[in-house]
Formats: sequence, C-alpha cells, structure tokens
Amino acid sequence: MKIHFQRFMRIIPARRTAAWIIVLQFLLIHNINAQILQDTATLNLITRGIADIYNRQFKDAEEVYNSLIQSYPEHPIKFLFKGMMIYWENYPLLPSSPARVPFEESMRRCIELCEKNKVESYAPEMTLANLCARGLLLLFLADNDLSNEVTPLAIGTYSPLKRSFKLTSVCSDFYYFSGVYNYYREAYPTIYPIYRAVAFLFPAGDMEKGLKELEISGQSSIALRAESYFMLYWIWLNFQNNFDQSLHYCKTLNDKYPMNYMYKAMYIKNLLLLKRYDEAEKFIASNSEKESNSFYLAQLLIFNGIIQEKKYHNYALAQDYYKKGINDISMFATYGNEFAAYGYFGLSRISEINGDNHEKRLNRRKAMDLVDFKKVNFDE
Repeated sequence: MKIHFQRFMRIIPARRTAAWIIVLQFLLIHNINAQILQDTATLNLITRGIADIYNRQFKDAEEVYNSLIQSYPEHPIKFLFKGMMIYWENYPLLPSSPARVPFEESMRRCIELCEKNKVESYAPEMTLANLCARGLLLLFLADNDLSNEVTPLAIGTYSPLKRSFKLTSVCSDFYYFSGVYNYYREAYPTIYPIYRAVAFLFPAGDMEKGLKELEISGQSSIALRAESYFMLYWIWLNFQNNFDQSLHYCKTLNDKYPMNYMYKAMYIKNLLLLKRYDEAEKFIASNSEKESNSFYLAQLLIFNGIIQEKKYHNYALAQDYYKKGINDISMFATYGNEFAAYGYFGLSRISEINGDNHEKRLNRRKAMDLVDFKKVNFDE
C-alpha cells in the first residue's frame, strides 16, 4: 500500500507545481448536499474570503472566519478556512515555523470531525472536507520533503480522490481533477521515463482532453478558476515549453490577485523567458518597492541577475545578483530550489564567457541537481 501511493504521487503533481491539492478545500462549498451551499449569504461570504486569502488581504479574511465560526461553530469548514489562512500568510511554510503547530492542528481537527460524522446524508460533504484537510496537510509535508509523515496520511487519500473524477456532472469545478489526471497520467512519464512502467498501473489518460477539462474548470467553475489557470500556466510553461501560452494564464492571475507575490514572480519569470526584458524590469520597479516578503525579494535578486546578464550584458553585476539571490533563497530550503537553479544556470553561463570551464561545469551541475524542468533555464 505504501509503494502504491508513492507511485500515485509521482503521477499526479505535487506543488511547487501542485496547487491542485490546496484547492480540494474549496470543493466543500459546492457539494449538492452541503448545508453551506443552501445558505447563500454564507456561500458569498466564503467566496469573498477565498479571494481575500489569494490576494493576501488577511485582515479581511479574518473577518470572514469570525463570521463562519458564529454561523457554523461545529462545521469542519472553519478549520479548513483557518488552516488556509495560516498556510498562505506564512508561505512558504517551513517545518521550523511557529505557524506549523496551529496549521497542523486545524487540518487534523477537520479530519477528525469529518470522520466522526456518520450521518449518511452528509457523507459526500464530510468526504470532501476530509479530502480538503488531508490535501492541504499533504501539500505542506510533501513540499518540505517530510516523506515519513506523508505516507501515513496519504494512504487513505487516493480512493476518495479517484471517486471525485466521477463528479464532473455535479459542477464544473470537478473538471479540474479529471483534467489534471488526464494530462499528467500521459505527460509525466514522458518527462520521467523511469515511471512509464508505473503509469500502466493506472487507467490511461488523454492530454488533449485534460487541457480542455482544465479550460472548462477555469472558465466555468466558481472556486477553482484560479487553480485551473495556475495548472494551465504550469503545463504550458514546463511541459509544453510554450511561453506565449503560459503568459496568458499567469497574467490573468496577476491581474486578478495583484497582491499575491507568487503570481507576481510567475509573471516576471514568464516575461523573462520571452525575452521581454523591458516589461519585466518595469514591472519589478513598479510592483516591488513596498514588498517585504523575503522569499519574493530573493526571487527578485535572481530575476535582476537575468536582466543584467541578458539585457545589459553587465556580467559582474549579474554575478553579484545571482550569488546573493542563491544565498538568500537558501533559507527557504526546497521551496527555493527552482530559483537557486536559475541562479546557478546564470553563473554557469557567465563562467563560460569568462573562460572558466571548471566553474561552468560546477555551476551547471548544481543547477541540474536542483531543477525539475531542465529545459526552463534561460540559456536561450
């Protein structure tokens, strides 16, 4: 059973790439038997609160949370909502963070409440809430490479997730899950051939169908539009290497959630991959003056290194940016690997220009060890 689930996790994405697990928590408000769905005022409140969290307006989200605990004091959604606020307010959430304890307590309390509820009419709602809490907690554990803690929690997650694939007729949000599966079931083994044999343990997918389903979810769903666009961005960028197509999705997300620094970084990165250096530089200058998040600022150092290297050919300054960016982002452990890799790719290119083949090979090896999608490297 342990091996079976680990194989499954290799075929369905986990986030750096996998915002898909987080969004399980939103499904609660769409279930046809959910008591909250029958309460229009609360439904609208939750929808607003989700937008507040994505846009990092946590004081407003806290007001929504306080309303929820007054209206539904015993409902698991209050723990989901609280856990989501903690997770995103402290993103990237590290194992050493003081926020880890209240976050895990919120998720495990939700799981406990869901599993205690044996009322048949509420079984779909409780199943979805259970998946929500498990998914967000698994996301935290997986992103921090806490594999020993992942397995016990993960064993019970695959079956209900698989059942969700049959619920697309309930609402458009469920196309997100079938879309992710259909695409990744076929695409992942092409990137990592070692998993081709493992893929045959699962039903066949359809990449074209998966993309269409994600588009349906992005255009028609209520809660999963942002996550559908994130996944489409991720696919077009990393699997298809179509940077023009991926730009559409990250720009849409940045326009809708302008305070979300993750979406800002996605947009800047995409502009740089398209060699639209002027736009990227202007965006950084106009959107980052008051930003204090250390993770985002470390990413900006790497991006500024790319601009100095590629636009101005100021290799000495670019090298300084890369080295400082790599140093600053190292405190975020696995969350920073992708950006550290871009820094090492840059140092490798500069070493080649300087005629230092040893440093060129050394830095490139470091980059290749850190990055998952090796063709996204800014070499071109």
